[in-house]
Amino acid sequence: MDISQLASAERRVWEAYALGRSVDFRVRPREPADSGAEWGPERTVRAEVLRALLVGGPRVEGEIPFLRLHGARISGRLDLQYAEVADPVHLWSCRFDEELDLYGAQLRQLNLGWSVLPGVNGNSLRVDGSLRMSGCRIRGAVRLGGARISGAVFLEGAHLGEEGVVLDEPVLALNRTTIDDDLQADGGFTAHGLVRLAGAVVAGNITFDDAVLSNPGRTVLHASNLNAGTDLHASRLRADGRVNLRGARVPGQLNFENARLSNPSGTALRASGVTVGAFWLDGAAPLDGTITLRGSQCDLLHIAPEIWPDRVRLDGLTYARVGPSAPVERWLQVLARDTDGYVPYAYEQLAAAFRRNGEDAAARTVQLTKQRRHRATLAWYARAWGYLQDWTVGYGFRPTRAAVWLFSLLLVGAVTFAVREPSALKPEEAPDFNPVFYTVDLLLPIVDFGQESAYAAQGAYQWFGYALVVLGWMLATTIAAGVTRAISRQ
Repeated sequence: MDISQLASAERRVWEAYALGRSVDFRVRPREPADSGAEWGPERTVRAEVLRALLVGGPRVEGEIPFLRLHGARISGRLDLQYAEVADPVHLWSCRFDEELDLYGAQLRQLNLGWSVLPGVNGNSLRVDGSLRMSGCRIRGAVRLGGARISGAVFLEGAHLGEEGVVLDEPVLALNRTTIDDDLQADGGFTAHGLVRLAGAVVAGNITFDDAVLSNPGRTVLHASNLNAGTDLHASRLRADGRVNLRGARVPGQLNFENARLSNPSGTALRASGVTVGAFWLDGAAPLDGTITLRGSQCDLLHIAPEIWPDRVRLDGLTYARVGPSAPVERWLQVLARDTDGYVPYAYEQLAAAFRRNGEDAAARTVQLTKQRRHRATLAWYARAWGYLQDWTVGYGFRPTRAAVWLFSLLLVGAVTFAVREPSALKPEEAPDFNPVFYTVDLLLPIVDFGQESAYAAQGAYQWFGYALVVLGWMLATTIAAGVTRAISRQ
């Protein structure tokens, strides 16, 4: 490029580049690119000048070239498609007239902090260091699909898209992107539109703390099959639209502490098939919309009962521990909201979690509730048998009921036969009559004290004895079923 044709502002940039010096066109220190200041020719640099510098600019022996530009207006389209740029690029608080094109480029480091851009095309981009877009204002889309960033990606405080404007593409596309360090989209990061992280691989933390994501009635965060190296933090996140984490892998903590997730007309949080260490929704507002956790696995499920929405999908959800501590009845209310109706696996998981916490009474309550819900799905005769098991021994989870029933029947029978002693079948051979053991012989089919075979009641008392036999058989069978169930749980 003929430097004699450069404007004064461009000449300053050209001369500073070879020496690694900074050029600052800002009127006042730390002036943001969206301050409303004038962007006249005294601070305008053509995109073609920057391109010429980056792909073949001047060199000074003993100096490290560095494009370090602050507060400039970059006119035209900065086209770096497939370019190999060996020097760091810092375009801080700059204002771009057209989209920045980095398709297939290979850069050492790129810093666009606090700049204003129509959009960024960084598909298949390679960056050997970090990519920083902190505080940027980008009206269009940031496309980084298939990019490889060897350092971290910084998006804290960035603002993508425009409120009320719906794009045909995501405002941030990191699908199949590989980031060898952290992804930081916190500190007031705002996106009006879809944020796509489908299939992305992030070796470090993913942070959306204090972020605001808005795409009402649509998907606002699509992170299916996302792979995080450690944690995904989204504390105090505000998401208006569906958050989709289907198939994500987060070995550490998936943290939505104090978040607000809202999608009233559909699913607020879809986390089916997710594998995480700890799923944390502590202190969050009640979800406005459906939550789907089908087939997910986690060690700790820490979601207070009052946070769960009116519609849940929990079939196949596996967890070792559940929290925070709350009465078991409140957890059962959550399971009753499942849109699939009666889901046996959900009850088994909750009961197992309570047993691991040493809360055996709560675990038995969950199992009893499961049996009662199952009973409603059976035929009438099976329901009748279920009611009998419930009334007598609580399906084996209320063993004290059996003792009450047995003692009550034994007391009634003993008093009745003490008042009206049955006749001996063979008086000369019959043992002395004992009303207590006679009643025991009637009630318990496997016990024989010789009283029932030696004495026989007459008339109405005979029918009373038959009733004791029938009730004893039914009670004994029910107790046996309950004991078998209790043993199988062990």
